[in-house]
Amino acid sequence: MHKSAQAMLELLPQMPVMPIVWIHDADTAPSVARALVDGGVRIFEVLLRTPAALDGITAMRRAVPEATIGAGTLLGAADVQRALDAGAQFGVSPGLTPDLLHAAVRLELPLLPGVWTASEVMQAMACGYEALKLFPANGLLGVTQIEQLQAVFLRARFCATGGIKPEHIPRYLALKSCPTVGGSWVTPPALVAARDWPAITALARQAAAFAAERAA
Repeated sequence: MHKSAQAMLELLPQMPVMPIVWIHDADTAPSVARALVDGGVRIFEVLLRTPAALDGITAMRRAVPEATIGAGTLLGAADVQRALDAGAQFGVSPGLTPDLLHAAVRLELPLLPGVWTASEVMQAMACGYEALKLFPANGLLGVTQIEQLQAVFLRARFCATGGIKPEHIPRYLALKSCPTVGGSWVTPPALVAARDWPAITALARQAAAFAAERAA
């Protein structure tokens, strides 16, 4: 297994709930990151879907060096390079293409590639990846999908994302092959825009509590 895949497989169990963060203003990024860390969340993903995302990742790395910050929505080799240049420590993609694979392996960026079907799982595992993103999970629909996939792909481990709410999380984390879920509910855009950092810290504490519940 190459370093890109092995590193992600080791990282995934460390984050039962991974916040998915939108950054529209890089000036707010350090405060968002600090609010998450203060709430007990030290691993999160910043979506590369806004002009401010890359600068936001750089600012977050400076503000909270104790955190592990990933870049989401990687679509190709250029995105892998841009993510690394910004300081991202892992990458997340909605799928897996040869271009993306070669860049992640060459640059040794831990990568969480997206899958939904059995064929996509087979392709990702053939490329060495066992830590996979189930996307889009569409709320609880992904629970059934993982149940079916885990019966066939015994080594696969899934991070389910897409439409997942806090009340869905216990159902996912109860699955033997789902150590992680991702969700944007921890950093709602309205709270970020209002700069309500205590409210985001409170949501981060709620997210971090799922780790304690799973360990109990």
